[in-house]
Amino acid sequence: MNDYAAIAKKMLSTARFEHSLRVADCAAALARRLGADESKAYECGLLHDIMKDSPLAFQLQTIAKTDIILTSVELRNPGLIHAVAGEAFMRAELGIDDPELLNAVRYHTTGRAAMSLLEKIIYIADYISDDRTYNGVDEMRRLAGESLEAAMLFALKFTIGKLISRQTVIHTDSVECYNELVSALPAGEKEKPKDIQQGSRP
Repeated sequence: MNDYAAIAKKMLSTARFEHSLRVADCAAALARRLGADESKAYECGLLHDIMKDSPLAFQLQTIAKTDIILTSVELRNPGLIHAVAGEAFMRAELGIDDPELLNAVRYHTTGRAAMSLLEKIIYIADYISDDRTYNGVDEMRRLAGESLEAAMLFALKFTIGKLISRQTVIHTDSVECYNELVSALPAGEKEKPKDIQQGSRP
């Protein structure tokens, strides 16, 4: 059995590795509750930030080993590249070819339209793992206990709002994810949870 924890520990800072362990635990718990594959959820949690502490040059070199082509938005916002590089590392270095695992890692930062259950689990676990302390995390956890979609909509409002305040380009995947979630709301049913004060995830 592949020891992804050992690989993550080697590639990440102590703080990032501890975060990844907590995301893995949170993802496995969500998977258990929602009937998803716990093993896959745990593995994705361990690997979701596998490239985040690596130099950008190494991230780009790893992506170049695959057929992945970065978008113009990703190239303008290097903070998004680690997720894409994570997929590339899983493919090129770990030999992982399960699209469910690969997509869960690739889209854990931006989200996208038509996300699988596992993708949603990793996206939310990254926001609500028990090491998170940003303003609004309790509301996020409450929503995640009721509906992943409600929690995702809340998260996207937070992220998109932060990007707008910084005049930073917004990935089209995030916009499409937001639009899909809003479009799925029943007519007249628009939940208005407490606003998240501006902060950031580690």
